[in-house]
Amino acid sequence: MTALPGTAAAEDAPEPPAYRTAEDAQAVSGTASSADGPELRAGRVHSDTIGPNEGLYYRVTLDARSNAHVSAVAAVPHGAELAYGDGIKVSLQSPDGTECDSQESGAGSGEFPRPFADAASRNIEPDGDCQSAGSYLVKVTRTDAKTSTPVDWPLELSFVEEPGVSDGPTTAPDEESWNTEPPAPPTGDPKKVAGGTGFNDAPATGDGNWRDTIRPGETRFYRVPVDWGQQLAVAAELANAEVTSGNPYVGTGLMLRLHNTVRAQVGSDGTPWTGKQTALQFFTPPADYANRFSGGEGEQMRFAGWYYVSVSLSPEVAEHTKGPVDLTLRVAVKGEAQQGPAYDGDAAAAGFAVDEDDREQAANGRTPADADRNGTLEFVGFAGIGAGTVLLLGLGGWTLAARRRAAALPVTAAAGTIAAGAAPVGAAPAAGIPGQPEVPEQHGHRPGHQQEDGGGHGGGDVPGQLGDRAAPQGGYGQPGGYGQPPGR
Repeated sequence: MTALPGTAAAEDAPEPPAYRTAEDAQAVSGTASSADGPELRAGRVHSDTIGPNEGLYYRVTLDARSNAHVSAVAAVPHGAELAYGDGIKVSLQSPDGTECDSQESGAGSGEFPRPFADAASRNIEPDGDCQSAGSYLVKVTRTDAKTSTPVDWPLELSFVEEPGVSDGPTTAPDEESWNTEPPAPPTGDPKKVAGGTGFNDAPATGDGNWRDTIRPGETRFYRVPVDWGQQLAVAAELANAEVTSGNPYVGTGLMLRLHNTVRAQVGSDGTPWTGKQTALQFFTPPADYANRFSGGEGEQMRFAGWYYVSVSLSPEVAEHTKGPVDLTLRVAVKGEAQQGPAYDGDAAAAGFAVDEDDREQAANGRTPADADRNGTLEFVGFAGIGAGTVLLLGLGGWTLAARRRAAALPVTAAAGTIAAGAAPVGAAPAAGIPGQPEVPEQHGHRPGHQQEDGGGHGGGDVPGQLGDRAAPQGGYGQPGGYGQPPGR
């Protein structure tokens, strides 16, 4: 395979797997004109591509009762050269041009390719903007530095409706109510887990220690169920590596990020890589519906549901070591689950809840595909009870064998790769987002697309900050080893 400009493809260092989009993603083509943007359907995942300095419009239909969240994931191709100002901005706009919300995520000082994701929201609240029903605009803007590789980025778009609440909170919770004492790091032998390529194939990881490996240039995703009132403590520890050069130093070699249920970025932090043991960690405020009104610390800890942890290792690390590096993920969910807000609809069906099945998945490191497969087997087993006990026992053995085979899969194989025109082995072809091209072409305008003036912004992946949102970070030497809540 021919590498993108600026990379050195080594035969003994295969390219990390590409971001795996949702298998049922529907392809759309955003437009430069706000009058022609395609409709994004609630509860669906859509795919597109975006070129350098493009601004693409889409439309969503909002009612006057539900909170709405629109996210974009930019799956930056491996080998692309990035600079500080590269990133994406997601904004939601009313028909009269009022900006309901906008958020952005970008390279910052971690100038290497990895998925960027964030979400814009419309919250139902007294005297708020964008409260009426109607057709709204979604704009995804890509900002690029002049030195960046001019190649299209695949986009994954999702539109999620969250039921409104009856007599819900309209002001942020008192920050003094946060428990600022982090829990002690979990003990015991780590369980093996194979991180996913993105949000769609991330394995569930609950309380405890999890062992994985990560290759230079790779981003590994995991998901953790966090219920109302609970705080998440997570640490990513990178083991020492076999160094092949004298005194290696990669400025922002390791990155740790956290995204919430609708893929909005909660926090991001980075640290240099020197070949020695290093770690990054978060300790969040409690998940609280009212956090969305804070406008600052903990604003995105606003849901119960799945939270997504991603760990990225700079491709520059490959210049100083060979092969993957051992990674340990330490996860602790602190606090008893509390009663959530009085939703006017089925919040669990919309994904804004945690149930026992979610906790069971997290205890066993199951992926979404595992959960679907096990659900199918359970249904078949139940339907076949009348056919006799032998059949039921056979299905039980089949399930156990499948779980053992899944646990024994090599890490790199379990992560999967989307090659050009091909799906991972054993999976249905991924829809929408194309695979990585062997020799990427320079960006050419598609019909209806136009470039906007260049210019960059810091983006959300600057270590220690998240746009205008503080990153939940803290020193690893603090009590309990997780640091302190953001800004504390």
